[in-house]
Amino acid sequence: MTENHDAPALAPDLGAVSAATEAEASAQSEDSAQSEESEQKTVRLAKRDRLNASAANPGGGAYPVSVPVTDTIPAVRERFSDLETDSTTGVTVGLAGRVVHLRNTGKLCFASLQAGDGSRIQAMVSLGEVGEESLGRWKDLVDLGDHLFVSGEVISSRRGELSVMVSEWQIAAKAILPLPNLHTELSEETRVRSRYLDLIARDQARRNVIARSHAVASLRSTFTGLGFLEIETPMLQVMHGGASARPFATHSNAFDTELYLRIAPELFLKRAVVGGIDRVYEINRNFRNEGADSTHSPEFAMLEAYEAYGDYNSIADLTQKLIQDAALAVSGSHTVTWADGTEYDLGGEWDRISMYDSLNAAADTAFTPETPLAELSALADREGLEIDHPIHGKYVEELWEHFVKGDLVRPTFVMDFPLDTSPLVRGHRSIDGVVEKWDLYIRGFELGTGYSELVDPVVQRERFVEQARLAAGGDPEAMRLDEEFLKALEYGMPPTGGMGMGIDRLLMALTGLGIRETILFPLVK
Repeated sequence: MTENHDAPALAPDLGAVSAATEAEASAQSEDSAQSEESEQKTVRLAKRDRLNASAANPGGGAYPVSVPVTDTIPAVRERFSDLETDSTTGVTVGLAGRVVHLRNTGKLCFASLQAGDGSRIQAMVSLGEVGEESLGRWKDLVDLGDHLFVSGEVISSRRGELSVMVSEWQIAAKAILPLPNLHTELSEETRVRSRYLDLIARDQARRNVIARSHAVASLRSTFTGLGFLEIETPMLQVMHGGASARPFATHSNAFDTELYLRIAPELFLKRAVVGGIDRVYEINRNFRNEGADSTHSPEFAMLEAYEAYGDYNSIADLTQKLIQDAALAVSGSHTVTWADGTEYDLGGEWDRISMYDSLNAAADTAFTPETPLAELSALADREGLEIDHPIHGKYVEELWEHFVKGDLVRPTFVMDFPLDTSPLVRGHRSIDGVVEKWDLYIRGFELGTGYSELVDPVVQRERFVEQARLAAGGDPEAMRLDEEFLKALEYGMPPTGGMGMGIDRLLMALTGLGIRETILFPLVK
């Protein structure tokens, strides 16, 4: 019997055919959508031209400089929330909003106007109220997406819809491109790349912006109540420092020197403490030239705070209060409800666990700061972990993440880190080989970190020298020796507690969303 080696090639690859068919259909659908959008744009541009040529839309044609707004849609909805069906008020208002629904039916036309917060009100345009010419212009010129001003009496329709019986109207801004279908969920790609469409179409997107604003306002309010001062530190720096991270580099033409976008404000905030600002904080942008994923962004908002005469225990208390106050500001409760409906309790006193003790309990080991690298390496190899720049602290932290992190449910401060991975932190007051540092984990990711700060300039210099050695050995995240910072420390820095927390990650903890949802305009390729 002769084998037919050609036989398999004769059978069609149904999966490939199906994938090709889907790709072709998707491309055709995209082409069709683009063609339709182009046609609509042409039609709308013609309407814009008619508006600009007409004296019937005074003050700027398709884009007047202002319209006579007297009230807001949310305020009118709140004021007349109890209005009975098919009734009038005798109250005339002037409102503006975006047209998100439009229905023209003979002598009576309807539009739903949406405010920036997502609240809506119905506009009713009748032949009897505005006249034939005005009604005709409405039908000819108004499109979905237009910003519209209407003036008229507040009423309740026969169906109980709070409405404005329009006596006058004006296009406040003509939309040249059509809105996406508001009854179909936007793709994640569209939401991220075209956040303005996301804000128009999706309540959750608007809630995210409001939540972030309330959370940041709450942080500032809590700090003010505790006597902290907010300051600003440089984003362009001649030397990057304050964290172990790879920086973005740029060049200053004015100074003819290489500069770095800051990776952390720490070293400048500590200079402020040296200068006598005992309680100081900053909320601003940081930049790290590293990977992007569901919890990391190259550009992110950061909070750092320093408290003279505090330590990592007092700064943990502060951090817990900051987050719990923010939860109250966003949700009205320490129990927050995430976007998927899950409830998460941020209340009460949060757990504090030792990194070494929790690792030993989970891995059935007896590691200490003196454990040889060979023992740590052997366990990492058995677990299939690859450790970059293998030093004691890197092994311990990676093994801890592997064995412990995934089981953390409640908000938890993980205390007492290896010394060699935390060069700016004071050594532990009673345990050799570790430092007084904690990481705060919420929802299984690191939200913030805190320290008893290293204030001895001699020891700090020794730590910087060791970091320089690591950098020379190829560690791109190692810090450089910063002589200006060391000089500041030599003038005397009091015992200090310090903390840092990502604002984007705080919103992740409060809303249950990924980082690209909590950043309004994330960086995308």
